[in-house]
Amino acid sequence: MRVLLGLLLIAGLLAAAPARATAVCTAIADPTLPFGNVNSNAPGATTGTLNITVTCTTAALSLLATTGVRVCVGIGAGSGGGSSSTWRTMKTSASDSMNFQLYNTSNFSQVTGLAPRGTPPAQELTMTYNVPLLTGGSGAQATQLFAQIPANQVLASGAYSSTFSGANVVLTWAWNEVLLGTATVPATCNGGATGTNSASAAFSFTATANVLPQCGSYVTTNMNFGTVTGGIPANIDQTATLTLTCLKNTAYQVSLNNGQNNPAATSTRRMATTIGGSTYYLTYELYRDSTRTQRWGNTLTVDTASGTGTGSAQQLTIYGRVPPVSGQPPAGTYNDLVQVTITY
Repeated sequence: MRVLLGLLLIAGLLAAAPARATAVCTAIADPTLPFGNVNSNAPGATTGTLNITVTCTTAALSLLATTGVRVCVGIGAGSGGGSSSTWRTMKTSASDSMNFQLYNTSNFSQVTGLAPRGTPPAQELTMTYNVPLLTGGSGAQATQLFAQIPANQVLASGAYSSTFSGANVVLTWAWNEVLLGTATVPATCNGGATGTNSASAAFSFTATANVLPQCGSYVTTNMNFGTVTGGIPANIDQTATLTLTCLKNTAYQVSLNNGQNNPAATSTRRMATTIGGSTYYLTYELYRDSTRTQRWGNTLTVDTASGTGTGSAQQLTIYGRVPPVSGQPPAGTYNDLVQVTITY
């Protein structure tokens, strides 16, 4: 009789056991969403993808129990600012901005938002899994967010980023569970279910892009020392200009070589003329400053002109001088060709 009473007591405990357990959802994402190198004023969009895996776990229920879960992956504006309803932004350390956006769909038709069924909406996932009595159960769903940097943005050079963490990354989920049969998946992520929950700082990732330094649109004017009658008893000073356009933040150096008439292994600049089969030379020099004390050469960081791009045209002045000449140079038209090199 004591054995029989013990069996009846156990059966009573099983029948009274609770039929509810909490579903807990977590997520893992790629640490970075890398767009790579992006060109300023690019004619086409630059795209990228972010892989996310959501896992939901439920404690043991019964031998035939199942759980149905709907999970919303919500993404906020990110550390770069902007708005999920317009453009999110990545920024450089100098606070230059680049527009980009995250989407739930591969055709970039639905922006990813923070709130379930919001405007725009968080991305929704569903899963159903068994919850055995002894071990509990879990389900996992892999998904992607699709990202795009729009075309025709005028950008500064530099490394851009926006980090998504904390309140900018929220999981919201609802679950239904049954002890026998297949549980239905809740209609929304935040209501009308056996239970609901949410978690911020669910995962983190950083969107990154890099705009390489770039210069272009070079225009130079000729340096004309004019017409001289007779000798050259005093300095003849003239100027020329170099106009260039570099992306904002692009550090550049401008080099001038020694021309095509300089003697070998020297830095002497000379203009030349040919008269009756003989070549005659007229020495001159080029400078970076109006007082003509800083020679303009082609040794980087030593005698080159340097600057930082603004995104607009910048004009550099080249200062030239023909020094006094003893006697009278042969009459003729003297010229030289100087090569300009932009390093950035």
